[in-house]
Amino acid sequence: MKQGEKIVFLVITIVVIGFMGRNLWRLNTIQEVDKGIPYYSTAPATLERAAMDVYREQNCKSCHSLWTVRDLMKAVPAPILDGIGSLRSEEWFYQYFSATNPQAILPSRLKKEYQMRSYAHLPESERRLLARYMASLKVQDWYLEETRKAEREVLTGQEYRP
Repeated sequence: MKQGEKIVFLVITIVVIGFMGRNLWRLNTIQEVDKGIPYYSTAPATLERAAMDVYREQNCKSCHSLWTVRDLMKAVPAPILDGIGSLRSEEWFYQYFSATNPQAILPSRLKKEYQMRSYAHLPESERRLLARYMASLKVQDWYLEETRKAEREVLTGQEYRP
């Protein structure tokens, strides 16, 4: 190796060791706590299975995301259902699913073909089942404002202000 190549190699080695040392120091000094996944359900397994059967039969995933499962072929900006039970009550969901015009309860900025359709035609037991399950979809307190923000922006297209 020539003298100039040795100097370039030495400089590169020093820079690489310096960056590695800096990253190692940052790893040891920065202690970010992973809070985990903010979403959870309080539903018993039997309720979840029964509700998910109705959810699949009604093809809800064509518009909504639940546990990050969405129909990738469609890009409908419908609200994500994770944590929705922290924003609405079981009774609210039942009234919403029973309404012949859900937009009268919760207006939507989506095009007519993408707006929430009525589930008033479903048997009462299925509407109650869906309402109970949706109310069980909770979000940790530390992430509640983010959930409110996301729903507001999807429904109205406006920025959320607490």
